[in-house]
Amino acid sequence: MLAKTVKVEHTMRRRRTTIAVAGAAALTVSLTACGGGSSSGDGGASGGAAKFDAAVTGVVNSSDAKGGTLRYANEGEWDSTDPGDTYYGYSWNFARYYTRTLVTYKSAPGAEGATLVPDLATSLGKSSDGGKTWTYTLKDGLKFEDGSPITSGDIRYAVERQLDKTTFPHGPTYFNDFLADVPEGYSVYKDKKDLDSIETPDDKTIVFHLNQAFSGFDYFAALPSTVPVPKDKDTGSKYKSSVVSSGPYKFADYQSGKSFKLVRNDQWDAATDEVRPALPDNIDVTLNVNKDDIDQRLLSGDLDVSVTQLGIGAAAKAQVLADPEQKKNADSAPLNRTWFTSINSEVAPFDNIDCRKAVIYAADRTGYQTAFGGSIGGGDVATSLLPPTIPGQQKIDLYPVSSPTGDEAKAKEALTACGKPDGFETSYSYRVERPAEKAAAESMQQSLAKVGIKLTLKPYPQSDYFSLYAGKPSFAKKEGLGLMANGWGADWADGYGFLSQLVDSRVIRETGGASNLSVRDPEVDKLIDLAVNEQDTAKREQEWADIDKKVMEGAWVYPGVWAKVLLYRPKTLTNVFVSSSYDGYDYSALGVAKS
Repeated sequence: MLAKTVKVEHTMRRRRTTIAVAGAAALTVSLTACGGGSSSGDGGASGGAAKFDAAVTGVVNSSDAKGGTLRYANEGEWDSTDPGDTYYGYSWNFARYYTRTLVTYKSAPGAEGATLVPDLATSLGKSSDGGKTWTYTLKDGLKFEDGSPITSGDIRYAVERQLDKTTFPHGPTYFNDFLADVPEGYSVYKDKKDLDSIETPDDKTIVFHLNQAFSGFDYFAALPSTVPVPKDKDTGSKYKSSVVSSGPYKFADYQSGKSFKLVRNDQWDAATDEVRPALPDNIDVTLNVNKDDIDQRLLSGDLDVSVTQLGIGAAAKAQVLADPEQKKNADSAPLNRTWFTSINSEVAPFDNIDCRKAVIYAADRTGYQTAFGGSIGGGDVATSLLPPTIPGQQKIDLYPVSSPTGDEAKAKEALTACGKPDGFETSYSYRVERPAEKAAAESMQQSLAKVGIKLTLKPYPQSDYFSLYAGKPSFAKKEGLGLMANGWGADWADGYGFLSQLVDSRVIRETGGASNLSVRDPEVDKLIDLAVNEQDTAKREQEWADIDKKVMEGAWVYPGVWAKVLLYRPKTLTNVFVSSSYDGYDYSALGVAKS
């Protein structure tokens, strides 16, 4: 068993999970080698004509021209601009304007965007002690916005401060769970001492000691948790309004709840940064803007980016898809996310695998897909949990059906095999605030009724869905929640970042809160331990694919939909492409088109 299980409660990746090209020069090459401040100027995809979905696999309106103001809007408030206290995927994406981490992701379209590359560090981490110790060396010439040097001590302090989840409740807990010997309730503000598990033998070297081997530690090093923070400038929970920049931009104006502006940081040295081209001169962000207003401003060219990357709303979607000129500026972007239904073996008759299989065969796959928005901007029919955006994912379809609306014959065979030839009754839970989950539940109710499985739908509030209701085993069993709406976005694009919290039975606890609502298989747990400790990337990816298959063999879930979102890119933008690491456009690459 893992020494500790990682407790990560989140809203939309929240990553996402699942938070850069190998160089400004490399960026120019990847953008069809344009130079001298040139731009295609025609909204073209990698130099050609703009078209629907062009930014999913290529670069639209490639350019290395600098200047202009990039305009963002957010329909709500930021969780926090403090890199140690943020967990939304869009926030991790945006933070690269004013922060740098030990490691980051390559700035490239599609699957290549999931490649880890050095950022503040000279290389990816060097492991020793069987994967329990990880060492990084910093580049020369790194500076904060005030000109002071960035040292390993600044990164150490940053990691240590964000361990305090009372002061910083929003951020992930990976370092809390994996660093060796972190005292209960540790806080740099209260304890006023450094941890022995992080060493800084000199200003260029930082060493992390873990409580167990973990082959994917570079993903931790890419978290905003490793953004350097100067101790003498730290103001605790107020730091979000005065973040000291380590990236190409810095804050010029911060008005809580209203807006903020970023301007160029003249202490950032492009020669040290192989990730960010830093094209705009200014970046303006407006907060708490009505969603419909954001959509219409995008379509009119009065706004460049909707920062949350949730996609355009239903009205704007219908307008865009009906207009060929607008549709060519849209992308149905794949996400590191799956919408699915957990099948609870703690509720009879789902303790019988054939009854679980009956659900999978009977489900209307098209109806479930339609509930989440259809094939464009909604998602693709899933046949396993791992989405195609995760490196190493393999196409697994253990339950082929005669019709995408459900295979009644195979479902009835499974019901007979489990001793319920006439069907049975059970309940289906979903989050009341989520109309897509309600629509999916209703689709399941209709399709399963055809084979005699009667569903009673039970909505619960999303705020406590995992802590008090579906995620609390005793409650789910008492209420007969045999089927439970679920969904997950990876904190980062790899097997661990996606599957570890969904299929490890050891994260299920009576106190509630786990995202795994149904997978209780000791063999899956053993395979997870093997994958966590595997140092070879190819072998590790195969092991996660094997875990995905093992989960489907147990029929623990109905996999549902591999999610997509419909994004709109105005002609005002250059260098637009979807990054598989950030579930949307790569913000660090964007520029402003010439008017």
